[in-house]
Amino acid sequence: MWLIIGLIAIVATFINLYMYIAGKDYKFAMAMGLSFTALTLCAEYSLVSEWVKKEDWSLLGEIPNYERALWFLTIVSILLNLAPILLERIGKK
Repeated sequence: MWLIIGLIAIVATFINLYMYIAGKDYKFAMAMGLSFTALTLCAEYSLVSEWVKKEDWSLLGEIPNYERALWFLTIVSILLNLAPILLERIGKK
């Protein structure tokens, strides 16, 4: 589930950037990209919580690798989704 939601977040982010470049209103796509990024993190948290409930310690041993990837991808998503606003503000100065 988190993979599907994550792919939707990536697509929404690229739609956001495309709409900005095309000069269209991009704010809804930006909100969708950030929202699906948050939902991806929630889905991943739910998955890990299920592993804890099942006491699947071998899978939990892999968590540090997921954590770094999730932090990195979340930061990239935030920066890419906010890039149009930042570029717009720089352009107005």
